[in-house]
Amino acid sequence: MPMRLSGLMSGMDTESVIEQLVAVKRTKVDQAKKAQKKLQWKQETWKTLNAKIKKLYDGALSNLRFESSYMKKVTKVSNSNVVSVITGEAAMNSVQNLKVSQMARSGYLTGRKIESDGELTADSRLSKLGYDFSDTGIIKVKVGGEEKEINVTGATTIGELVQSFKDAGLNASFDAANQRFYIASKDTGIENDFSVSAGDLGGLDMLEALGLNYVSDEAKERYQGIIDSRDTMVRERLDSKLSELTAEHDRLSGLLEGKLETLRDGKYADVFDGINLNSSDPADIQKIKERIGELKDSNPEIYNELKDWGGSWDSLSGRLNNVDSQLDFDEHGTASLKQSVKDEITGEVDAIVSRYQEALNADEKTGAIKNDAADAKIVLNGVEYTGARNTFEINGLTLTVNSVTSGDETVTLTTQDDTDGIYDMIKNFFKEYNELINEMDKLYNADSARGYEPLTDEEKEAMSDTEVEEWEKKIKDALLRRDTTLGSVSGDLKEVLMQGVMVNGKQLYLSNFGIETLSYFTAPENEKNAYHINGDPDDASTSGNADKLRSMIASDPQTVVDFFVGLSRNLYSKLTEDMAKTDYSSSYTVYEDVKMKKEYDDYTAKIKDLEKKLADYEDKWYSKFADMETALSKMQQNASAVTALLGG
Repeated sequence: MPMRLSGLMSGMDTESVIEQLVAVKRTKVDQAKKAQKKLQWKQETWKTLNAKIKKLYDGALSNLRFESSYMKKVTKVSNSNVVSVITGEAAMNSVQNLKVSQMARSGYLTGRKIESDGELTADSRLSKLGYDFSDTGIIKVKVGGEEKEINVTGATTIGELVQSFKDAGLNASFDAANQRFYIASKDTGIENDFSVSAGDLGGLDMLEALGLNYVSDEAKERYQGIIDSRDTMVRERLDSKLSELTAEHDRLSGLLEGKLETLRDGKYADVFDGINLNSSDPADIQKIKERIGELKDSNPEIYNELKDWGGSWDSLSGRLNNVDSQLDFDEHGTASLKQSVKDEITGEVDAIVSRYQEALNADEKTGAIKNDAADAKIVLNGVEYTGARNTFEINGLTLTVNSVTSGDETVTLTTQDDTDGIYDMIKNFFKEYNELINEMDKLYNADSARGYEPLTDEEKEAMSDTEVEEWEKKIKDALLRRDTTLGSVSGDLKEVLMQGVMVNGKQLYLSNFGIETLSYFTAPENEKNAYHINGDPDDASTSGNADKLRSMIASDPQTVVDFFVGLSRNLYSKLTEDMAKTDYSSSYTVYEDVKMKKEYDDYTAKIKDLEKKLADYEDKWYSKFADMETALSKMQQNASAVTALLGG
């Protein structure tokens, strides 16, 4: 903003003069801003009211349009501690008898308390258990018929093992306070049960160390299979060992023959003259070694070529002798295992079999306890039903069993029409409708706010906060006073509810169902169009009257359904028309929101233009007064000059 120095020569308060000159034009700016603020408040009021209309339209009113909303059933249970019931629309009115013989449960394994060197935590390695876990052990986990393997070593931590059980489809945890593993199936029912067993001897050792070596049916089957295959295991291992040793015998013999073959080369003919190079007899081999030694001085070149021959021969020969020490050869050169080897292999197999036999017999020694999963079993009207879960869906009823019945106890399930449900649905609609229509009447009949306009910042400064709040509330309350759009929409709602509906050739009205407005003279202000249900215990005005609506729901439910379906559809259609999109309003909007927005934007442009004109007008007057000051300054200078010439 430019710096303005005024009144220096004239002595006039030009600031005040100019402020008074532009005051009229400033009033136009303030009036435009006040009108825009008022429009903004009106938009906000309409937006809030429209949201309530839309809520009624989409919710309570929409539900009343469909006959299926009235098809409500309820089931009363003689012992809710045993079973809870959700009643579906397809449920039949009936009285049924129920017994619960078994609850569905998940499989649950409680491990034995682990004995270890110090307390175990999730970060502890399994090697801390004191077992030799140098080799990988295999633990087999079977969940719901699907089997997975967990490979475990001494470096595996408690936490990693727990995660492996979870990855296999189980719930698992390690309780450091009790030093135990706890494992359970994720779902109830036999089909979701699980088992944990060893996949090899290493896995068996690990399960014992972890306190998890209970003998499941799968473990029994696997372990017994290993025991029963003892003879087959011995035979297969003997055959495998014989094949292995025979192949090694042939390989080493071939290598030794190759060693002799190198000496038969023509270049060595004179060197080994007189020695039988076709014999592997130890005496002939010794002669070869001695001859090579003699070459060290007489023929260093050949000596260097053959100096390692003897050591290599001895190594191969020793290995062959080791192999042959485990083999017997008959006169035809056919090999067989020596008895000592057979006994060793048989002993190894017997040790394995014995280990699994011990595991089979360890039921009462492990300390691990497994509670098998179970299916739920109920008997409804003499028919038994089983399921993996404690919830059954039978002929429109959803039964959730909570406990078994005791002795000869029978639980009675009584399914009937839900009179209270239909009543409450209608009651809730009128509760929401009344709140809406009362608010619309209050806005339409509001006291006039003539003479009240939004305050400028300067006007607010002259008032207290409470005075400002009360002033603005007075304006906001009256924004929709006698509003034609509001009157039209509220009039549509009232008209539809007063018209009634034709049911079976007879025109029925809300009053036929005990639903009426209060007397004009007794109804509170702005609540004269609200509907009250006779006999409603929550309505102080009509609670003492006969409950006609509830009686009709019980005695003639179809008439009630036909009437309220027709009435709600009529009201829904009328609101659909009122909320239709136009050139001035958006979809699902009862007021002219599009038009109001354009008016608001027009005000913004208008205010900007008025403020520019005001600034230009103000600058013009400052310029004129500046010119006057300049002229006065020159006059004073000229006067001073004349005075000086005249000797003044």
